[in-house]
Amino acid sequence: MGKIKIIFYLILIFIVYKGYVAFKDFEIGVEDKVAQIEEKSDFEKEDEVIGLMMYLGDPLELQEHLYTESRSKCLELKQIAEESSFAYYECAKVNAVLKGKKIVRIINEIEVIQ
Repeated sequence: MGKIKIIFYLILIFIVYKGYVAFKDFEIGVEDKVAQIEEKSDFEKEDEVIGLMMYLGDPLELQEHLYTESRSKCLELKQIAEESSFAYYECAKVNAVLKGKKIVRIINEIEVIQ
């Protein structure tokens, strides 16, 4: 009878584990789906994000901006861009209008990231 209980508990633990993994995957999938739906429906929202900014000209004028997931990713992309271009790049925390995970317009720059 002891072996049957052990097998039962192992099966129960396995079912609980599978339920937990399915729930976590569902949460991650839902977040990605929401971003896709927002992007396709032309839904714009205002948020604080980290972006890689490219400036050109004299005086410097913002030409391009790129949404990045984190400070470290932005700094990594900045280093790569500076090696292959003569433009001025900076990573900054900005208040921007977003469409999905794309920056549509910069409202203001909050903080420059070094």
